[in-house]
Amino acid sequence: MKRQCLMLAAAAALLMTSMMAKAEDTIRFATEGAYPPFNERGPDGALIGFEIDLGQALCDKIKRKCEFLAQDWDGMIPGLLANKYDGIFASMAITEERKKKIDFTNKYYQTGGAFVARKGTSLDVSDKKLGGKVIGTIPGTTQCYLEKTFPDATIRVYETADSLYLDLVSGRIDAALSDAIAIDFGLLKTERGKDMAFASEIYTDRECFGEGVGIGMRKEDAELREAFNKAIAEVRADGTYDTIAKKYFAYDIYGK
Repeated sequence: MKRQCLMLAAAAALLMTSMMAKAEDTIRFATEGAYPPFNERGPDGALIGFEIDLGQALCDKIKRKCEFLAQDWDGMIPGLLANKYDGIFASMAITEERKKKIDFTNKYYQTGGAFVARKGTSLDVSDKKLGGKVIGTIPGTTQCYLEKTFPDATIRVYETADSLYLDLVSGRIDAALSDAIAIDFGLLKTERGKDMAFASEIYTDRECFGEGVGIGMRKEDAELREAFNKAIAEVRADGTYDTIAKKYFAYDIYGK
């Protein structure tokens, strides 16, 4: 009887060890689930999007299982520091302020700005005055780039993207310089933006647009961070990244 109890105890311990090992093999990522096409809820409630697909591909490269958890944006960094998950995979820009608290992998995409205007509009971006056209933008990165690169242009700064889009569509401004992805999904892919189109390449000036977007990780998890840096380089090199990106975007979002 004693021998049987010992065998049962050993089996239970082995099972527990196996379960713990499997749990440790699973990498938990926080995402928002509310920022399409990067992360959102599908019809069945599951998390889907570019970042979910890319995260799975990266975990395949390092031979680990991935799990995505929906979290409120404001609680993401505190949750990471409290060990609720292992990384933040939620379009979080790499900034000096955030780097005081957490580390980031290398970028996996680069947000940038682009001009949008009515279809057929010609915009001479070699002219510092932009041909005298009235250009709208919103505060922040795109305003920075517009004022730095086209100091003689006529600029109108709007408090919100919606007010910018409204004046662009109504013809009160000739063009808008906006975050390329935001205006693509916020205007160009909507009914009201059907007569609008990109009128330039995507600009990713580091001084204004920063280092890009990376996976947020705890500072002590340097080994895991480097594993993902290697995986990002591998999916870029073997075409996996481009295959995933083309499902969601008609242009390069990685940047230079």
